[in-house]
Amino acid sequence: MKKVAVLFSIYLLMGCIFSGCTGGYSFTGASIPPDAKTISIQNFPNYASLVNPQLSQILTDGMRNTFASQTSLNVVNSDGDMDISGEITGYTMQPTAITGNDQAAMNRLTITIKVKFVNTKDPKSSFEQSFSRFKEFSAQLNFSSIENSLVEEIVNELIDDVFNKSVVNW
Repeated sequence: MKKVAVLFSIYLLMGCIFSGCTGGYSFTGASIPPDAKTISIQNFPNYASLVNPQLSQILTDGMRNTFASQTSLNVVNSDGDMDISGEITGYTMQPTAITGNDQAAMNRLTITIKVKFVNTKDPKSSFEQSFSRFKEFSAQLNFSSIENSLVEEIVNELIDDVFNKSVVNW
């Protein structure tokens, strides 16, 4: 009988503890105010001097998909409790390693975005910041044949950076 009372007490205590922890935690590590229910993610226009015509859509869709799948927030078109807007400011390719005969051995593709995050439920966590990521590749490769995979990798890293800065408070 004493065993049953102890187990009941433990379950009751665990229930009280877990019932007080609603809305502020997710298994992705996101820390979202409990009263935040929506996020709006605006289209990221491409203002880079070198333009990849698909980059804006890839970045915007990827950002929306990430927040929809890794948080409990509903993605809305405008006026969300949280809002992400921004622009693509850089899309550059430059040599990073030169051979003995002044030819590029390695090239680097860099994508830079400027992001504005507004949190109406916790204004202290709002920010405006630039994020930049790059991938290096052999100059012997045909850039047009690997561009899509490089862009996908870089965009995924940029999205992770924005996600972590905006809703993960480790």
